[in-house]
Amino acid sequence: MSDALTPQLVLINEVSQFLYREARLQDSHEYDDWEALWTSDGLYWVPANGDDIDPETQMSIIYDNRSRIALRIKQLNTGKRHTQTPRSRLGRVLSNVEIVEVNGDEIRAAANAMVFESSLRAETVWCTRNEYLLRRAEDGLRMARKKVVLVNNDKALYTLSFLI
Repeated sequence: MSDALTPQLVLINEVSQFLYREARLQDSHEYDDWEALWTSDGLYWVPANGDDIDPETQMSIIYDNRSRIALRIKQLNTGKRHTQTPRSRLGRVLSNVEIVEVNGDEIRAAANAMVFESSLRAETVWCTRNEYLLRRAEDGLRMARKKVVLVNNDKALYTLSFLI
């Protein structure tokens, strides 16, 4: 293995491990730990009706700044989110992890995901393309931005009351 590849392999491994941890925390409903992965200026976006809409002028499924992420976690932790009683069982598979760009302490990455949800209502498979802006902090990587593009975001969707 050439010395030039070593830093790239280390970086893709670090990013992949971070993304796998994020997926595990979501699947196991460890939302406080999931919230801790975000930077103070984090932005979580799930567009509706296309991939590259303007979230400031068009409807999104989720378009949360950092304080709204915290509120969403608080609501989930109350146990009063009736669409999640009992909580959905979730299983996420991430693939095609890519480093798109590195700029100083910021890393743009992307990955595909399939999320299996089993709930009282039904079993559903969600397919997504995720885009991340990760930022280095003293204790590791943090998410500054996450965009989750549902493959079928142009159709009517069941409740998405769990974090995706």
